Amino acid sequence: MLLFVDNLTNVDFSFLDPQRGLLGETWLANVRLLGELDEQGMVCDFGTVKKVMRHWLDTELDHRLAVPVRSPHIRIDDEGEFLNIRWQFGEAGEFLETRSPRDAIALVDAEVLTQESVAAWCITQLKQQFPTTVVRMELDFTLEAIEGAYYHYSHGLKKHLGNCQRIAHGHRSRIDIWANGQKSPALEQQWADAWKDIYLGTREDLVSSPVHDGVSYYHFAYEAQQGQFEITLPQRCCYLMDTDTTVEFIAHHIAHKTRQQHPDSNIRVKAYEGINKGAIVEA
Repeated sequence: MLLFVDNLTNVDFSFLDPQRGLLGETWLANVRLLGELDEQGMVCDFGTVKKVMRHWLDTELDHRLAVPVRSPHIRIDDEGEFLNIRWQFGEAGEFLETRSPRDAIALVDAEVLTQESVAAWCITQLKQQFPTTVVRMELDFTLEAIEGAYYHYSHGLKKHLGNCQRIAHGHRSRIDIWANGQKSPALEQQWADAWKDIYLGTREDLVSSPVHDGVSYYHFAYEAQQGQFEITLPQRCCYLMDTDTTVEFIAHHIAHKTRQQHPDSNIRVKAYEGINKGAIVEA
């Protein structure tokens, strides 16, 4: 008998890609359990499936930076409560370096991170938490179907009391913009192109602008409730904001920047943070 739960939960996180660098992502999790029926006539109680799997994904992957520990492009220095990670990516040999508390990092046993490799890693961690009537577990991650424009962004919110304070977590987010009441795919695509695979940094958190091998970088750092966070990455991968990078401030920023470019238009922005949540601002 096969038990399934589609769209069990979604995970908002960032991961390291060998070409694109730091990539903010949002995946929907779908699970299937194959097994014998128990005395209740169930493979496994739906409540147990939802509680165990959702809690594990929310704790071990959501709002973390996922890193492929078997990649030849990574160096991980274990500093006890902290992990220092250096990642080389792209044809030009650029790098990203981050130092974060251990709980902000998901150490995935894989060489390259894909929906399939991350799912396989999750299964090896999860299968022991289910009854023996479950003989096989299947997990896959799917993407939200977005017809229009979207972008991948990573960020950290130092003032947040939850896991959003982690300096390198992210989202795959759609963007809706109206000009004078009319939907504007052109304006939406403009922002999607500008913020493709972007790191949204708060100017207040910018510590220095070092240059390595002729490449200009930004170094961000801040102290948050969970500890000290730092990240260094190429300036071309970053977009600086004068505020924190909450979705409310993101929507406000996009709306007012767009209004400056089109002063004769009334602008309405619906910015998403992952799936089915976000903020709306008019300018």
